Amino acid sequence: MSVEPAKKKARSMAKIGTHNGTFHCDEVLACFMLKQLPVYKDAEIVRTRDPKLLEECDVVVDVGGVYNPESHHYDHHQRSFTETMNSLQPEKKWVTKLSSAGLVYLHFGHDILAQLLELPSSDPVTDLVYNKVYENFVEEVDAIDNGINATDEEPRYKISTNLSSRVGGCNPKWNEKNVDETACFQRAFDLVGAEFLDRVNYYKTSWLPARDVVLKAVNARKEVDSSGQIMVMDEGGAPWKDHLFTIEEELSISPPIKYVLYADNNGNWRVQCVPLKLGSFDNRLSLPEEWRGLRDQELSTKSGIPDCIFVHASGFIGGHKTYNGALTMAQTALKLAEKCEA
Repeated sequence: MSVEPAKKKARSMAKIGTHNGTFHCDEVLACFMLKQLPVYKDAEIVRTRDPKLLEECDVVVDVGGVYNPESHHYDHHQRSFTETMNSLQPEKKWVTKLSSAGLVYLHFGHDILAQLLELPSSDPVTDLVYNKVYENFVEEVDAIDNGINATDEEPRYKISTNLSSRVGGCNPKWNEKNVDETACFQRAFDLVGAEFLDRVNYYKTSWLPARDVVLKAVNARKEVDSSGQIMVMDEGGAPWKDHLFTIEEELSISPPIKYVLYADNNGNWRVQCVPLKLGSFDNRLSLPEEWRGLRDQELSTKSGIPDCIFVHASGFIGGHKTYNGALTMAQTALKLAEKCEA
């Protein structure tokens, strides 16, 4: 979409309005994203709650009690606000309540990414990265700002190093005197901006090129083993999990792939289990229980496969000195699982 500042009185510099006082990750991220657009690149960030000053701003985020994209007001604190990605764009699946960051991303995200990816905003790749950045970056900011827990169960441990927590740490301490709040906000702005750009750059330069590597491995899997449940990655460091789940769904692959083989930096080979789902620590088929936690000769003797290096105690990964040995480990694990099911 074409982005233009709301028509205010004539001036050389646009203004982005947000509230003063304690700042949160969502408004910092919203401001940073807006400033990636040419029209707001040189915009002044005005931190105020004064309605008269906000009225002079071209776009207002996280303050003012109004959500109205036509006038470029993007607040989410009003009682009546319940919008999500899905409610505003039904083709998107996410139902987390939006913060000011999510609202700005929803309305400007494709144009922002088009600038960073150097692609048209309507390009399918732009939309693909748009989805990934929301799901793996912006949605977390939305959820934390709106007080939405990641799980309905009692967490086993507390995560205190997320981006929202680190932005919170940029605020002046309660007992600090004569603090430059503008400098504190700028510190948070730089922190959030660096992580946002790093995430977009990862999808552009690493994640997207990996799809072709994974697709090649999937298509060649029956040349590796007739079961089709073992695949070999030519590029061991390529991020494969996300792409594998997508490609399996697209190609209706059955049975699903259980093991991925690849060479490590030392020229040895790894056997890694495919997780049940993205982000899960549970596997479709873990390496045999009797191998877990063993190394070198002890593992080789137990498995009957010479030159084994290790199997992790949780059974999610193992190592061998050669490709053929790693393949034998995977094939043996499949056969042992079939015997147990028989």
